[in-house]
Amino acid sequence: MMCVVGARVDSTTYSDATDIVVDWSNRRDSRYVCVVNVHMLMEAHDSVEFRALVNNADLAVPDGMPLVWMLRLKGRLHQPRVYGPTLMLHVLESAAHDGIPVGFYGSTPEVLESLIKRMQARYESLNVAYSFSPPFCALSPNEDLAMIEQVNRSGARILFVGLGCPKQEVWMAEHRGKVNAVMIGVGAAFDFHSGLKPQAPMWMQAVGLEWMFRLANEPRRLWRRYLYHNPRFMVLAIADLLGLIKD
Repeated sequence: MMCVVGARVDSTTYSDATDIVVDWSNRRDSRYVCVVNVHMLMEAHDSVEFRALVNNADLAVPDGMPLVWMLRLKGRLHQPRVYGPTLMLHVLESAAHDGIPVGFYGSTPEVLESLIKRMQARYESLNVAYSFSPPFCALSPNEDLAMIEQVNRSGARILFVGLGCPKQEVWMAEHRGKVNAVMIGVGAAFDFHSGLKPQAPMWMQAVGLEWMFRLANEPRRLWRRYLYHNPRFMVLAIADLLGLIKD
């Protein structure tokens, strides 16, 4: 485990992260995985409570290229990116191969329907045991208990959570020990893999410009995330590399 700007980021790969998730799912562990990017780091920097949720995750993979570069500068010279939407595909492929039931929590019914159809076409033996599109407002305590019972009764051992940061991380932390599955917060992966939204070209992802592509496609929704958080991250990253930020 390492820290970037005070928040946990694990040095891992797609293969290692997938193997860990599959192993936990085979043991019926209740755990959660954070897919860490600049947005999540800045949310963690701005909130002590949220930073604790990220640092207490069972696994925190480096989703954003700036985090990959930071890990390399801190000594992990060959650190690859572990991009959430791609990690999701790796895990789904292993789940289909090993017969591990999976579930999807988040987004809209239309997105989930398209997502499940596409993923089952891609992985023919994939067992989707559970899916739920929660309302925008929080579930009542009774509704939450009913949801937990439904997930557990379904037999899903890996649950992909697409609520967006920081909501999905808070949700996973609150449900660790209650939901009997490995929970992975994958953000916009539901939209990408359902075909609702386009992904940035690979060359833009490789050079850390995915944020520019997404901002151009959704300026009203994402302007604050990128134009406010990114410059602050650059300042904090320099401070971190100079040893001015404590882990």
